[in-house]
Amino acid sequence: MPKLLSALLWLVLSGNASAAERALRFSINDSWAMPMVHIENGRAVSGILVDLQRRMAAKVGRQAELLVMPRMRVQHALETNEIDVRCYVSPNWVNSGHYRYIWSLPFMTQRDLLVGSKAATLQPEQLLNERLGTVLGFTYLRLDPLFASGQIQREDARTQDQVLLKLSAKRYRYAVSNDLALHWFNRTRRAADKLHELSEIASDPIACIIRDAPDVPTMELLRAMVQMKQAGEFDAILARYR
Repeated sequence: MPKLLSALLWLVLSGNASAAERALRFSINDSWAMPMVHIENGRAVSGILVDLQRRMAAKVGRQAELLVMPRMRVQHALETNEIDVRCYVSPNWVNSGHYRYIWSLPFMTQRDLLVGSKAATLQPEQLLNERLGTVLGFTYLRLDPLFASGQIQREDARTQDQVLLKLSAKRYRYAVSNDLALHWFNRTRRAADKLHELSEIASDPIACIIRDAPDVPTMELLRAMVQMKQAGEFDAILARYR
């Protein structure tokens, strides 16, 4: 009997330990494109965020579960505790508070650019009656008054890569892209076919939001990100995709 009780106790404790060490759930926005993430058959398989989030989980002894979902569903997933970590988000983009989550330190800066097929210097306020390539659901604070007044019109595509492909195909003359996506798009193109930065629209610090709950190693993740920053791991991940 003592041996049986010991065995049952061991099974209970082992089960509790396994539950406590479940995979950490990270959200992946399905409108992102390389170099941030490559999505294949609904799974995030490579890219900056895949490398970053797997490394974050490994630093605290967990696996990373990368949950691909529409951008509009991420907010609901945050509010219903369906995800533990949301990375690649800026305080400048979030309208409502996340009282159950804690912000990490920024791990990069995103530059949003006005892009064209020909080299020039041009500000978006100089555009008139132009269609501007944008990502569906994305907010561009500087451009919102221009959209609202009708001075320029949005032409949405589902992903950032599709926005640049349509620009390259001359579906419109100008588009908005972040600098990493633009560099990735241009990397294998001939000089004559490259797209060009015309001006900077915004520059935002990019961080993670981590759920503050007993089943999430919140403080350990925050400390791990500080250690990664100090060790140059963020820069090394970004450099692999430049």
